[in-house]
Amino acid sequence: MIRPYILAETNWKEVKDQNYEIAILPWGATEAHNYHLPYGTDNIEGTSIAAESARIAWEKGAKVIVLPTIPFGVNTGQRDIYLDINMNPSTQFAVLKDILEVLNHQGIKKFMLLNSHGGNNWKSIIRELGGVFPDMFLCVTNWPGSVDRSAYFENSGDHAEEMETSLILHLAPQWVLPKSEWGDGSEKKNTIKAFNEGWAWTERPWSKISKDTGVGNPTKATAEKGEKFFEAVCIKMGQLISDIAKADVKDLYQ
Repeated sequence: MIRPYILAETNWKEVKDQNYEIAILPWGATEAHNYHLPYGTDNIEGTSIAAESARIAWEKGAKVIVLPTIPFGVNTGQRDIYLDINMNPSTQFAVLKDILEVLNHQGIKKFMLLNSHGGNNWKSIIRELGGVFPDMFLCVTNWPGSVDRSAYFENSGDHAEEMETSLILHLAPQWVLPKSEWGDGSEKKNTIKAFNEGWAWTERPWSKISKDTGVGNPTKATAEKGEKFFEAVCIKMGQLISDIAKADVKDLYQ
C-alpha cells in the first residue's frame, strides 16, 4: 500500500495536486553499533520514526511529506572504525542548503530535521540557514530525548545500548545477531573529571573508549520494550508535526 506522506513511495499523480504544509527529513549515520546491531541502525530508527509519526500527523489532517533519509552523519571520532562513514558538518550544511532551496522555491515553508544520530549537531547550521531562508520555519528534533527513557529501560547508555537494541529488535530483528554475540557496551571514561560532568566537551575517540563500539549495556533489551518506546516516541513526534503544520509560525509567541 502506497503511503502518500512518504515521498519515496508516492508518485507524481498524487503529489502534483498536493499542497504540503511541512517536510520532514530524517538524518542518520552509517556506523558500527556494538557487535550485534547493523551499521544502518540510526537510519532504520529515523526512517521508521519519521514514517509512523507522519502517519499519525496525516490522520490528524496535517499535510506532511517525509523525504528520503540521509544515511551519513558526522563520525569524525570514528575514523579508525572500519567502514564508519563520515560526513563533515560543512558537507551537511551544503546538502541541507540544496534541499531547502528546492522546498522554499516550491512553497513548502515549514521544515523539520528529524535527527537520528548523536554525532550530528544541527543548531549552528540551522541558525545560519535561517538567515539564508528567512521566510521558512526550520526546526530540529532529537527523538531519543522526546520521552523519558527511564520509564522503558533499566540500563542507560548512548550507543547500541538497551534502548537502541530494543528498537532494532522491534523494527528489524532479522538483522540482530544472537544474544550470545552481544558486547557489554562498557565505556572508558576521560581521566579529566570535567569532561565527565557535562559542562566541558571534547570528542571521544571511539576506538579508545569502547572495545565493541557500544556504549551502554544492551543485555536487558527486548522487542516488547522497543515497541512500547517506539509507539510513545511516534505519538509525541506526530503531535508535534501536526502542531507545526497547523500553526501560524508568524504568531508563535504570545
